[in-house]
Formats: sequence, C-alpha cells, structure tokens
Amino acid sequence: MNYLAHIYLSGENDLVTIGNFIADGIKGKNYLKFPKEIQIGILLHRHIDTFTDAHKTVRKSTKRLHEKYSHYSGVIVDILYDHFLAKNWNAYCDTPLSEYVGAFYDSLETHYELLPLRIQKMTPYMTTNNWLVSYASIEGITKALEGVNRRTKYISSMNEAVIELEEFYADFENEFTQFFDELIVFSKNKLNELTLTYNE
Repeated sequence: MNYLAHIYLSGENDLVTIGNFIADGIKGKNYLKFPKEIQIGILLHRHIDTFTDAHKTVRKSTKRLHEKYSHYSGVIVDILYDHFLAKNWNAYCDTPLSEYVGAFYDSLETHYELLPLRIQKMTPYMTTNNWLVSYASIEGITKALEGVNRRTKYISSMNEAVIELEEFYADFENEFTQFFDELIVFSKNKLNELTLTYNE
C-alpha cells in the first residue's frame, strides 16, 4: 500500500501513524532507535506490506501490469489503490479527506525532529503540492507515477500506467474495494496485537 492507506490504517495515535508513514526507510532493527509508538507503526507497516504482497486479489491487479512493468507492477498497484481510497474516502472515514490530511501534515510538523532526514526533505514537497488529497484525481495519480518514475531514473516507465488505470478502471476499483475491506480488519487486529505486546 502507498502513503494514504498506511496513514489511514494506523488508527488514532499520531506517533503510530508517523511510524507507519516512515517505515519504508527504516531497515532491519533500526526501528528500535525510535519511541515505542513509532516502533509499533513501523512494525504494523511491515505486516501490512506482507499481507498485501501475498493477497490473491492484489496479485490479480499486479498480474494485469506485470508483462509491461515487471517487478514495478506492485509499486504501481500500491499507488493506484491509494487513488481509489482517496476517491472513495467518504466510504471509509467520516472526516473529510482535506481535513484528515491537514491534521496529518500538522502532526508531521509537530514531530519533525523524529522524522528521518529523507522524510524531512520530502515533507515540504508533499504538503505544498498536497499529494495525499491529489491522489483522488487522475491528474494527481499521474503526477505520483511520474515522480516514482523519476526516482527509477525513467527506466520503469511507471508514468505510462495511467493508460492501464483508465482502460481497466472498474476492474482495479473492484479489486481494491474487495481487498481493502479485508486489510482494514487485518490491520486493526495486528495493531491491537502489537499494542498489547508492547504494553506487557
């Protein structure tokens, strides 16, 4: 899953949410350097990724892209699924997306000193261009794909995946909806489990 989904699946604790958000850049046991709640978020992120990568519905989405994008198909699906979460946000959250995301940006600013350097450098671009809200539009998700393509030095051609998004839009959306309902339950249970373990 991509940024918006990981943030949403973190629950109510700001530090757990930050941990989930920064987790991709925290390797091995380096998570132990962070406060307890951030550690929980990092571990939650890892469990979410493992569950996602192994899920048969997600694999159906990635298979549709694999011939053209090879091992980048999973990254693309993560981004496409964030589009459907943002687009259908009201089905998952009572707080409007812009308000929810604004609170998250405020939390990043409040806890700025806890963020890894890479995230500190990225945050101004994220907030200024309002990436998380922009995911709700095709234009916004196109820019997200273009950004990831730049980071692969243009060898992935991920920017072209908007073609497949538009061609198989209903299929991707149905797969996201089916999968995400299961992921919500999994994430809540795993968060409760991790929280109990850390509080023993």
